[in-house]
Amino acid sequence: MSGADAKDGTLAPDLAERYQAYIDCLNRQDWANLPRFVAEDVRYNEETIGLSGYRAMLQGNYRDIPDLRFKVAILVHDQQRVASRLQFDCTPVADFLGIAVNGRRISFAENVIYQFGAGKIEAVWSVIDKAAIEAQLRSS
Repeated sequence: MSGADAKDGTLAPDLAERYQAYIDCLNRQDWANLPRFVAEDVRYNEETIGLSGYRAMLQGNYRDIPDLRFKVAILVHDQQRVASRLQFDCTPVADFLGIAVNGRRISFAENVIYQFGAGKIEAVWSVIDKAAIEAQLRSS
């Protein structure tokens, strides 16, 4: 899907392209440009954490998972929302989601929905496939 006419007559931005630019920003760890994509009062799983809390969460993810890379596996969107299945293949250095991963390589998916307003992410709902991680660790 691409953008459609906005109320003011301008072409609404293509959220797929905007979202991919956001993912690229994350993969570069380009925190200075995060405000281009994320609203100041962003909510994460129903909690208002704000841009600074969101940035701190992401920076913590990279600290705990130095080889973290966001890979978009599935992407659908309308004019205000993006739904994405993100795929990860990484090596957390300690615990991850309360699981003692301790440097073992894991693969898992995250299903996430983003609500956009004024071209920025206003809300994020995220579910990580924790069962897939646990199953990998049991079998290794």
